[in-house]
Amino acid sequence: MASRIHFQINEFLSEFGSQRYSAPSGRFHSNLSSAVAPFVIWRQKTSFIAFRGDNWSSNGSIEFHKAARCPGQTEEVCGSVGAGEASAVGKGSDPAKLCSAAEARYACCPHPVSSETQWEPTQGKERRMSQKHLKEAFISNLNGTSLLEISIGLSLAPLCLLSRGLLLILYCLHYGKPLSSRTHSLLLDFLVLVSPLLFSCTVLSPVIFFIPIIIAAFCAGMFSKIYSQRKQEPRMAFRQMVKHFQKMPLDPEYIPAITVFRVYINVLTSISILAVDFPQYPRRYAKTETYGTGIMDFGVGAFVFGNGVVCPEVRQKSSVTQPKFSNVAKQFSSIWPLIFLGIGRLLSVKSVDYHEHTSEYGVHWNFFFTLAFVRLAASLLLSVFPKKSSWIVAVNLAVLYQLILNTTSLKMFILHGSNGRDTRVGFLNANREGLLSLFGYLAIYMASVQVGLWLLRRRSSVRGWAEAVRLLLLTVLVLFLCLHISQVYVEPVSRRMANLSYCIWVVAHCLMFFICLVVTDLTLVFTKLLVRGSSVPCCWDVVQPPGTNKKHELEAVPVGRGGKHMCLISAINKNQLLFFLLANVMTGAVNILIDTVHSKTVFTLCILHLYMFFNCLVMYIMHAKNIVFKFW
Repeated sequence: MASRIHFQINEFLSEFGSQRYSAPSGRFHSNLSSAVAPFVIWRQKTSFIAFRGDNWSSNGSIEFHKAARCPGQTEEVCGSVGAGEASAVGKGSDPAKLCSAAEARYACCPHPVSSETQWEPTQGKERRMSQKHLKEAFISNLNGTSLLEISIGLSLAPLCLLSRGLLLILYCLHYGKPLSSRTHSLLLDFLVLVSPLLFSCTVLSPVIFFIPIIIAAFCAGMFSKIYSQRKQEPRMAFRQMVKHFQKMPLDPEYIPAITVFRVYINVLTSISILAVDFPQYPRRYAKTETYGTGIMDFGVGAFVFGNGVVCPEVRQKSSVTQPKFSNVAKQFSSIWPLIFLGIGRLLSVKSVDYHEHTSEYGVHWNFFFTLAFVRLAASLLLSVFPKKSSWIVAVNLAVLYQLILNTTSLKMFILHGSNGRDTRVGFLNANREGLLSLFGYLAIYMASVQVGLWLLRRRSSVRGWAEAVRLLLLTVLVLFLCLHISQVYVEPVSRRMANLSYCIWVVAHCLMFFICLVVTDLTLVFTKLLVRGSSVPCCWDVVQPPGTNKKHELEAVPVGRGGKHMCLISAINKNQLLFFLLANVMTGAVNILIDTVHSKTVFTLCILHLYMFFNCLVMYIMHAKNIVFKFW
């Protein structure tokens, strides 16, 4: 039986309209009901791929039921045409000709094809092989989205967190006690903190710019209701309340925003690694091929950034003196699980013939290896250089790496291999993206160490954190200015190389995300002043409301540190590595069992929600039983 090859062509209908085009070996009809004659797609003048298509489906894909293999060709040909390529195809004089950007995606015959050429139908492993190649093509050759859209997307998490907090305060206002049911707490956290993110990166992505406005309006309505119905006596004037709020002491040893930052990056990553395999996930959000900014591109760098903020060198007390390379020894003992996970992922992917995006890290490399080696290399650098100067190390590392990319053949090696033809022969060629991008990720990690040291300075009041937010905003503005200069005069953002622009972009957006979380946390602290006894997990909890004369009793108690308060964020935070590992395993299982590329919208949403709810439920149960997955 001939293999079933699918060519996904985004925006192809809009490009071809209702016109009719002639292909070299037949006539191509663009209406939805007609069949097509033999249709030839070729690369250059002497390389051809031939297919006979017989259906144009209304969902924007051409389905080829008979695939042909060039005489002597050993690899089966299949793949997809993305939006950018479809544009080039549709606007060209011949709709069958592919743009140069897509050339490398298709196997080709080494000699011309004539009308007498005898084509052989592919045999064996047809369904499985075509699905594998289709899924690989589905996540390849993408160009990302705008920086503005990514910024808007990142604002959703803090707004969801604010909504959850205001709902809990409103519940306490009406019922006179905090929400105590663990089941209700889990459902509320999932529906408010996780579910909106699933919808925003799938069916609601076309209106992503309006979602923050809607959520912000909802939060404003809840705050107005809480403020108007507050039961504190005597009531303070709003301006006086703000002044009192600014002087309020906060626990300098606990910064909820750091915990929430790391958890949300983990959650967003877990959503994306499965959602990207479904057609409802916009291709512009996926990882870019070479240049561009996608949400998943940011997620990789943000994951590294989040690890650096809480690394042992940051958490170590400055007054404690330790041997110079003691942290390196600790890192050796803490990264071996990542090494084993990387090896496990490599073996499992190869054994089940799972689809891979080779240009992401390489043939054998994966993110677990990257994170392990970056952490180890950073500990070595921090043992040599003062940790207070880690930002200088980060800047020098990123600039020097970019200088080498621009002045040597290293860039061409990363993009095209040692022979210029994308060879994967030899370990270095096979894994060049993963190995050489370590320099960029190391720069991001070192920058995050500096940020972590600065964040952990003792700030004992709301006013201190307000000043910190202002300084962070100034830093973000400077970084975005540097990003603009770097993209215009040096090189665009490239996650594949982890170049200078990528490093600046990741650090800038991470700081902006952290600012949003701190502002959210301070807003909830202020709102809790209005309702006596209200409590929001993973947030500074105010014991005494304004108006008391015992100012020394106005303290912030961090909820969740004692383990008594059930919260999805605390649950994931306790087992972050396990959560990420479970998400990877579940993603693999779903892809093996389901044809994700052709899934309908309702089915996709159900699968994604079940997948995330299962992961969250496991973490929640482990948190309730005080189980921590850490045996190293």
